[in-house]
Amino acid sequence: MSAELLKGAPVAAALSETIKKDTAALRERGIVPTLAILRVGARADDLSYERGAMKRAAAVGIEVRNVVLPEDVDSGTFFAALEALNEDDAVHGILLFRPLPKHLDGEKARQMLLPSKDVDGCTDGSLAGVFTNTALGFPPCTAQAAMEILHYYKIPVSGMRAVIIGRSLVIGRPVAMMLMHENATITVCHTRTKDVPAAAREADLIIAASGQMESIGREYLREGQIVIDVGIGWNEEKQKLCGDVCFEEAEALAAAVTPVPGGVGSVTTAVLCRHVADAAMKAAAAK
Repeated sequence: MSAELLKGAPVAAALSETIKKDTAALRERGIVPTLAILRVGARADDLSYERGAMKRAAAVGIEVRNVVLPEDVDSGTFFAALEALNEDDAVHGILLFRPLPKHLDGEKARQMLLPSKDVDGCTDGSLAGVFTNTALGFPPCTAQAAMEILHYYKIPVSGMRAVIIGRSLVIGRPVAMMLMHENATITVCHTRTKDVPAAAREADLIIAASGQMESIGREYLREGQIVIDVGIGWNEEKQKLCGDVCFEEAEALAAAVTPVPGGVGSVTTAVLCRHVADAAMKAAAAK
């Protein structure tokens, strides 16, 4: 018996319906929820995500302002553009594509971004909100997308043993905190963890965020687990997109697994738009 597929499309659709209602209510009050996308250069992955975000935003009533700077933009021009977006009350959320070119100070940019407009959860303020479970800034979109899938499919994480494979600030550490806030028991594995497969086999829930394509196979898995695969990459040999998990092996053992593509990644732009709408509502309430 194969695992239940935890597809992202219905999750994103459900989120989109609530966002539409909120943006419509804001527009009735003369407030146009607006996302600014600040991009330097034209990396293929940035362009792909930007297209998806713009399409989703248009569908849910969010305006998008694209601020595109050349790859060789000087530091002064870049930081002036970021500060202008911080100060613009008509902009409710800022998506800053990273990593920046090496000649720009990425850490300075991350810290300059206002947590109230940091809709992808990269600032220290936003991450502090994740760790303290308070409404300061917003969680990283990918981490929240994983949680949205668990909520939509009514998977009760309270009391579960959850193993997160990967400790990045984009997914591993924030999703660990978000699961802990919902009373899961957490183990975070990383490159220095001894015998990661043994730890993973003990889990009720695996969040795979190692960044190593198809690195998590049968030796990490046992029957009945929930597997959330955050990874995505292009497999040249198979000529298809793959996640961090060997999907066929997980599908044969797990109770439920997210597909790649069509799983976590398909929910992230909906979460981004949810954050922009929430930021607009918070700004309106503050006034």
